[in-house]
Amino acid sequence: MIIFAHRGASKDKPENTLSAIEEAIKQQADAIEIDVFECKDEFVVIHDRWLQRTTTGHGKVENHTYAQLSQFDAGLGQPIPTLNQVLDMVNGKCELNIELKGVHQTAHLLDYIHPTHFDNTPILFSSFNHHVIKHIKQLKPDCKIGALTSSVPLNYAAFASELGAYSTHLDISFCTQAFVDDIHLRGMKAYVYTVDELEDIVLMNDMGVDGIFTNKPAFAKTVLSHMAQSQ
Repeated sequence: MIIFAHRGASKDKPENTLSAIEEAIKQQADAIEIDVFECKDEFVVIHDRWLQRTTTGHGKVENHTYAQLSQFDAGLGQPIPTLNQVLDMVNGKCELNIELKGVHQTAHLLDYIHPTHFDNTPILFSSFNHHVIKHIKQLKPDCKIGALTSSVPLNYAAFASELGAYSTHLDISFCTQAFVDDIHLRGMKAYVYTVDELEDIVLMNDMGVDGIFTNKPAFAKTVLSHMAQSQ
């Protein structure tokens, strides 16, 4: 089961900052999940469309230039990073899941990411906005895309299969064995968010889930290691 560091190692460091990314790499996460928004002139790594929950700034991300955003504290003195800064830090050390939150210029995004980053780092683009990931797939068919949902559709993972998705990303509150089995029958990976508790990690492993998003990657890796040793 793959361990995704959710917004980096966000239990230990401020979420979606370079310190959280660095810590996730130190904790040997298999992959790192980040959230990306567009501001006026950059792609930035932040979870919310509004600044005030995670930074000292106020207002919408999209209404600022990066020069303005870079002045805000995203926790413990960390600035809001650009997507390129994260790509430079990861640089093949693990996989990267880029969740597209407030991204509309998909063609610009693909041009923004240097070819060497695509060559060095396995990248998975995911979103609740299925139109965006569909467009990514149309523009760059070799890209892996992941379709997020926080529901249990009547036809389970058909929506993700129709997109040509590599993976379906499920809210743990709505993760059932039938849903996981349907994803696998359609030839996709089943990834579940957000999984921090011991019992949930064990349950996801028992259900055959392919990966989990967790704020505590080191803890999750330890749990899986102990489970493997006890078998």
